[in-house]
Amino acid sequence: MDLHFGDSKPTDEERAAIDTLLGPPESSWEGADRSDADLRWARGGREARERRDLLLPGLHAVHDRIGWISEGALDYLCRRLTVPPAEAYGVATFYAMFSVKPRPATVLHVCTDLACAAAGASDLCAGVEARLGLGSGVSVERSPCLGLCERAPAALVVKAGDPVRTAVSAPATVERAVLAASAPDSAPEEPPAALAVPQAGDPSLMLLNRVGVVDPASLDDYRAHGGYTALRQAFAIGPAGVIREVTDAGLVGRGGAAFPTGRKWQATASQPDHPHYLVCNADESEPGTFKDRVVMEGDPYSLVEAMTIAAYAVGAHKGYLYLRGEYPRALRRMEHAIGQARARGLLGDDVLGQGYAFDIEIRRGAGAYICGEETALFNSIEGYRGEPRSKPPFPVEKGLFGKPTAENNVETLVNVLPILTMGAPAYAAIGTGTSTGPKLFCVSGSVERPGIYELPFGATLGELLELAGVRDRLRAVLLGGAAGGFVRPDELDIPLTFEGTRAAGTTLGSGVVLTFDDTVPLPRLLLRIAEFFRDESCGQCVPCRVGTVRQEEALHRIVERTGADAAADITLLREVGRAMKDASICGLGQTAWNAVESAIDRLGAYE
Repeated sequence: MDLHFGDSKPTDEERAAIDTLLGPPESSWEGADRSDADLRWARGGREARERRDLLLPGLHAVHDRIGWISEGALDYLCRRLTVPPAEAYGVATFYAMFSVKPRPATVLHVCTDLACAAAGASDLCAGVEARLGLGSGVSVERSPCLGLCERAPAALVVKAGDPVRTAVSAPATVERAVLAASAPDSAPEEPPAALAVPQAGDPSLMLLNRVGVVDPASLDDYRAHGGYTALRQAFAIGPAGVIREVTDAGLVGRGGAAFPTGRKWQATASQPDHPHYLVCNADESEPGTFKDRVVMEGDPYSLVEAMTIAAYAVGAHKGYLYLRGEYPRALRRMEHAIGQARARGLLGDDVLGQGYAFDIEIRRGAGAYICGEETALFNSIEGYRGEPRSKPPFPVEKGLFGKPTAENNVETLVNVLPILTMGAPAYAAIGTGTSTGPKLFCVSGSVERPGIYELPFGATLGELLELAGVRDRLRAVLLGGAAGGFVRPDELDIPLTFEGTRAAGTTLGSGVVLTFDDTVPLPRLLLRIAEFFRDESCGQCVPCRVGTVRQEEALHRIVERTGADAAADITLLREVGRAMKDASICGLGQTAWNAVESAIDRLGAYE
């Protein structure tokens, strides 16, 4: 592809897709017909550059309408936003869901990650590819995790057009996947989100108590079940009072880092630079994670309310919900909830008549695991490649658009609601002294009842698996997803707390609990983890860019028994893993060796 403004022209459809998002161009400098005035001076450049953050939505607009991004479409979008084409090409090719090469309008994404791999994803792919050969008008693509692990194996159909149409097949068979790809509109509807919550209807639940009970589309139903009680309490005690309650409750981030939420909010609120921003990270891309998806699909108004409270506490008037691109139903539910809240005075210039202005904008990801890292997420929103930034400065000082920013994931934010309704002391009494409150766990793999489980911190791994109905011949449990670590079947007494898993030499992470029986070939599973990290590395730093490749190569040799013997390759793996852990710029490289190391040391994977 030519990386400067060329002679390629957008089609009428491509131009319409971009103009629908950006409005019609105002001058020939932006792509309109040339006029005499445009020959005398350039205008609109500064305003266009200030809209650089619309690059990712613009790429989505074209891709949704056409199915791929042509040179002409990219050129026109670059003119509209005055973005150098080389930079825009770098952004477009950064995301797995975008294509800059012609392909059919219908794409069938088949998940090949851990839970789906264990459930027969390779056979599903082979069967689908055999049925949908060349000339079928469908492109079959092997995809990383689709966040449908409780219904593995999973497939997602995206059919470009106006509007774009999607269909999910999970658990997928060859016949169901082919039917969904052939006629997305005729595919069976997805099951209710409550089916992913085996505890649905349990009155003791705090975070999932409305899933399966309320109509996720009805704001009145949400309010009838306690909705917006917490926001009214927040307005009653003021921003400082909210931060004090969250701090006293001991709430820590649920994304894996376990940073104290109250301290983050206080640091953001105290910054003199304005404006402040709130960002909700709903880009859960860790293989085995799907809790945020279930909350957004089953109880979307809770997230809208929680984001409003968080923004009020940190002094933000604009919030961004960064939602992973593989969640079409969550996108529709959140768009509807935000629209209803705005229409009813719960978002906008005067929230609940309190004189506080706040609104939420949804930004869609496009398939990049690294964008789960907060600074990579900021770069993605701003229209750049989703590469992590060096710290300091930290986001509370210079985050989104260089301004103070509080970033939390979905589960962390919805925990604020019970804190304000029941009070910090009562919340802090749940769990343990250093891990307070309830925790959501994503259980999948070799269990009878996969899904999201809510338990207080301190419950053991064995108690959780007993609820899920662990099957016989348990071989291993992966805690924390691909970035986590394996434990043995005789280690089920590990307490599910941040400090308990740390003491046991593993990690809780975001709450992934993936179980595998002895039918799953462990070496192949570890190779898939290595392939995942190699593919998802953003390539910014050498330890990760090179290390993930060397790790995959060594595991290939071990699996295929070629070249050096296993002992030599294991020694090499340890050296590479240590270098990645010590020198990588972000958590992806620092944790890429964790699962492989634990499988070697705890499970004897290659003995």
